[in-house]
Amino acid sequence: MKKNMDMNRRDFLRMAGKVSLGAAALGSIPVSLGRAEEAPAAPLWPWKYVPMDKDALLKHCYEMFYQYGGCGAGCFGGIVDIFSEVTGYPYNQLIPGKAFGLMAGGYGAGTLCGSLAGALTFVGLVCQPADANTVRNELFDWYRGHSFPQYQPEYESITTVAASVNCADSVGKYMAATGYKMADPERKARCAAVTAEVAVKTITLLNVLYGYEEPEPAEEKPEAEEALGPNEYIGVGVSEIGGEIKVKVTMDGDKIAKIEVLSHNETAGISDPAFAALPDAIIAANSTQVDTVTNATRTSEALIAAVNDALSKVGK
Repeated sequence: MKKNMDMNRRDFLRMAGKVSLGAAALGSIPVSLGRAEEAPAAPLWPWKYVPMDKDALLKHCYEMFYQYGGCGAGCFGGIVDIFSEVTGYPYNQLIPGKAFGLMAGGYGAGTLCGSLAGALTFVGLVCQPADANTVRNELFDWYRGHSFPQYQPEYESITTVAASVNCADSVGKYMAATGYKMADPERKARCAAVTAEVAVKTITLLNVLYGYEEPEPAEEKPEAEEALGPNEYIGVGVSEIGGEIKVKVTMDGDKIAKIEVLSHNETAGISDPAFAALPDAIIAANSTQVDTVTNATRTSEALIAAVNDALSKVGK
């Protein structure tokens, strides 16, 4: 038994000696040879923004719609591809556009158009939050009124206006007007064009924000006068998020009979519950003393203010 214990002790000491020798040997290796090459320092945020060739961007994002797997990936990946070529680091460290394929089809649920989601992902890299909000609102406003597709490198097509930022409305109106199905190549070409046009508009807005480009002169459109019945009233409230909310309130004697939201620039998806629930709640209570909608407080307050503004004109 003692012999075995002695052998075990000798084995242990021999192994310990090898470990010590190995440690000493490693210690003699120059540090530069024993370490991986240091990664570049993390870039400061927001990332550097520079202007780019819009014609090249239009063509590239159209093509990336097909290569990266849809509008969101095509828009974000296409913009980043060109920034990688122009500026290199840090844009060349981003993962490929294919990783953003889930944005397509309004994230598969027909909600926010994937091209807008991809564009705003890029905007978030190069803008402070307040500036990003401004660019978002301007981009959404343009998208709602823009006739897609203007860029038609493959097929001649009619154009349609979405009047919404949601995929289901945008592509749905186009398919209803043309008769195309989702799988048709003409429909895909239309959404590839949306991808490209959204990318170019985003860069245009960023160019203006950073002083590389003058803003387009605002078109002076005569404000259409709302034809009102004797019991209809227009009201306006102001939201901190999207600005003016305009409503039309219809009265039946001293009761609120109907509330229509005529215009707003609130964030799609977040504001929708307020526009869906509050008019019915106000009508049911015949009063604006109702609870705001959770997670849409600012929109709720502006909508209530707009109804109050309309009600203030009753009897005048």
